[in-house]
Amino acid sequence: MARFLVMAALGAGICFCSSALSSQTAQTSTATHTDAKQDAMWNELAAGNQRFVSGHERHSDYVAQRKQLVSVQHPRVAVLSCSDSRVPPEVVFDQGLGDLFVVRVAGNSADPMAIGSLEYAVEHLGTNMIVVLGHQSCGAVTAACSGEKMPSTNLDAVVAPVEESCKVAHQKSDKSGVVDFAIRDHVRRTAEDLLAKSSILKHAHDEGKLSVVEAYYSLDTGQVTKLR
Repeated sequence: MARFLVMAALGAGICFCSSALSSQTAQTSTATHTDAKQDAMWNELAAGNQRFVSGHERHSDYVAQRKQLVSVQHPRVAVLSCSDSRVPPEVVFDQGLGDLFVVRVAGNSADPMAIGSLEYAVEHLGTNMIVVLGHQSCGAVTAACSGEKMPSTNLDAVVAPVEESCKVAHQKSDKSGVVDFAIRDHVRRTAEDLLAKSSILKHAHDEGKLSVVEAYYSLDTGQVTKLR
């Protein structure tokens, strides 16, 4: 009887290990599939940006798109970008109506309104990627790094989220590179804030349903560079 119980226990252990290995394999396969999907989405954006840079943009049929989107939208990608008039995400990435869910705020910061808007996109529209897009010569970052007093409390609210990046930039960069260093650092902090300040976005990210991409737009070239 004792021998039988030992053999049964060993058999159960073998089954358990086999089940665990199968589960691990399934998780790895799912993660690989998710990564491939996210890479494909970014590659599509990068291809659109290259069309924009080279001056070979698609000629979208906005009339047809508008009619198709009257009662539904499923943007796979959301972009949190600066309000700067020179950096319209739909144009920069050469996308049509319904392709991007765009949230624009001076300095591309993760304030409650921006986060709530992105939560809506992820939770209700099925968005799978958020691109935090900073850009060269950002006015909000320049103002924050100048250290000058803002003329209103509303403008204080614009520069306040950037000030920590400016402090780091002054410590780690030479004078000529402070603003650009701060722009890139603020993109990173904003991306981190999205997950730190939103349980909805963090849950989707942890489940492999959402990726957050950090990117930088060059006014000189029109090129978007993926930072992380």
